[in-house]
Amino acid sequence: MTVTADTTETSASGAGTGKTITQQDIEQFLYREARYLDDREFEKWLECYAADVVYWMPSWGDDDLLSSDPQTSISLIYYPNKGGLEDRVFRIRTERSSATSIPEPRTSHNISNVELIERRGDLVDVRFNWHTMYFRYKTVDPYYGTSFYTIDFSGPAPLIRRKTVVLKNDYIHHVVDIYHI
Repeated sequence: MTVTADTTETSASGAGTGKTITQQDIEQFLYREARYLDDREFEKWLECYAADVVYWMPSWGDDDLLSSDPQTSISLIYYPNKGGLEDRVFRIRTERSSATSIPEPRTSHNISNVELIERRGDLVDVRFNWHTMYFRYKTVDPYYGTSFYTIDFSGPAPLIRRKTVVLKNDYIHHVVDIYHI
């Protein structure tokens, strides 16, 4: 079966390498990326990202609308390339992160409602909901939202080329970091 932007089939094929990309391929990649965060395998997590990835978590404005441009609006997180993510991981690992200290937090990422939005050759646009439980200092905090990824399936392993995270919590009790989402 073939998926295009206007059908509900379970796999996709298109211009590019000619690979068939199944719903299961997409979901397994998303689950793996989340597991790397839960297991604090940040080096493996970084391998999920292309060098030119755009990683963005827009903020909510007073008008209850999301910021639309990371260059002109406040963002909760914004990295225009993988170098920013690598720096973030370095800070977490060396305890130079304002969001991380001893004891290290524990997380459990859960993903649902994975939907293939569009296929452009080997690039797949995906939307899904997520819920992360975060435990630290005898307290559990929930974080939840929706993510939009562009995943490149052209190489030997899929790579995230764009990640936009919409955090839907009204209030958060900690500085948000990459492992919360």
